[in-house]
Amino acid sequence: MAMSGSLHGTRASTHISTPATTTKGMRYPRGCLRMRGPMRLQAAAGESIREEASHREPPAGSDTFSAKYVPFEDVRSQTPSPEEYSLDQVIYRANDGGLLDVQHDMDALKEYDATYWRKLFDSRIGTTRWPYGSGVWSKKELVLPGISSDDIVSMFEGNSNLFWAERFGKELGMSDLWVKQCGNSHTGSFKDLGMTVLVSQVNRLRKIKPELVQAVGCASTGDTSAALSAYCAAAGIPSIVFLPADKISLAQLVQPIANGALVLSIDTDFDGCMRLIRDVTAQSPIYLANSMNSLRLEGQKTAAIEILQQFNWQVPDWVIIPGGNLGNIYAFYKGFKMCMDLGLVDKLPRLVCAQAQNANPLYLAYKNGYDNFQPVKAQSTFASAIQIGDPVSIDRAVLALKATDGIVEEASEEELMDAAARADLTGMFNCPHTGVALSALTKLRERGVIAPSDRTVVVSTAHGLKFAQSKVAYHSKAVEGMDCKLANPPVQVKEDLGAVMDAISQKFSSMR
Repeated sequence: MAMSGSLHGTRASTHISTPATTTKGMRYPRGCLRMRGPMRLQAAAGESIREEASHREPPAGSDTFSAKYVPFEDVRSQTPSPEEYSLDQVIYRANDGGLLDVQHDMDALKEYDATYWRKLFDSRIGTTRWPYGSGVWSKKELVLPGISSDDIVSMFEGNSNLFWAERFGKELGMSDLWVKQCGNSHTGSFKDLGMTVLVSQVNRLRKIKPELVQAVGCASTGDTSAALSAYCAAAGIPSIVFLPADKISLAQLVQPIANGALVLSIDTDFDGCMRLIRDVTAQSPIYLANSMNSLRLEGQKTAAIEILQQFNWQVPDWVIIPGGNLGNIYAFYKGFKMCMDLGLVDKLPRLVCAQAQNANPLYLAYKNGYDNFQPVKAQSTFASAIQIGDPVSIDRAVLALKATDGIVEEASEEELMDAAARADLTGMFNCPHTGVALSALTKLRERGVIAPSDRTVVVSTAHGLKFAQSKVAYHSKAVEGMDCKLANPPVQVKEDLGAVMDAISQKFSSMR
């Protein structure tokens, strides 16, 4: 099989050289990149890219990089404790009942300088090399360094486009507004980034400890179940999803059904589904796939690294992220922080968490200085994937926001739908959750918090086609209590030239 990294069938290779010393006296990576002339890599006849990868010499340092679970409280307090766990253990909580965090051996990673990491990551963009063609696994050393490429379950997720929202930015008086389209992924949401990591580790566990993991389960508001069922189907692993009845879109519901998951539609909300899945996984060989499992955040953090890479390793001023269960805001912080610690960048962006007003416990806590967090009973919202009143990752989110001088903003149902519709009129096609983030952006611009020249990234977490029903309702003006002021319903006309011309002239005054 011929594999190429450009339209001309050529690409640069990684040359493994002996250790050297930089001008600063720092150890230079053994796996330094030396760009050779054009070449074409040929796999053996009948050999898959996975099999080809098994013959490839591992990158420098692979045998020294490692990661483990530690209590999240150790991270928050910056006080290490003796408590730690192997990633090969099935465990979700620390001894104190708190969350766990994946901690990398940063000293081993720092043996290689920033130039090395930039060149290594940049060399993997757009390739078909297994598993580096994935935007997640192109950063493998910072994700799951110890996993074999043969255990990885990937659909080459990530590498999503970061586009300059020129026209929408102009409407807000901004010159440097960008949208990171994380929804342009295999199952239509950013959840693919985390699920490839979790299911890959499960795939490994089923080989070394088959009695421990016989299926994977999750509670979901839609997107998590779609990602889990797809990646489990790709690996041949049984999956079970707990969904709140009548609270997710048809497009989200059909995805796990099509991928062969056991779909349980339960008469409760997401928080009720979450309680049930915790109980089920505590007493059965079903592996928990929700974001309280910190493995998923290791994949999700690569979106932050990808943003830096797409900006040629320059840091944006602001990153605005929709928030529900709140793992993603911490994942972005973790990706940015890791890059800063490795010297790839020299600062962190300010983070904004955008919540739906109908499910806004973090916003309420933020307004009170994060004192005395209280869960809420989430009300119905078009942004159904963030309709969560008792977020698992509240402590993670607070840490991320405090560390980045972050802000929490909210959006009412009308605000989020109007914001999505307004952006759609500039060429986008946004999910309601992105509408929440766009509404937050609009408010922060109006208050002068975000300056006209600030480089700002809005994270779009899902594809608008997964939520087409909400757009139909909006443009049909069928949403009770909402003006739908930007609705653009179709115009019914007779099969008559005069009637057609009248309709056109009414829409476009210049043609009258």
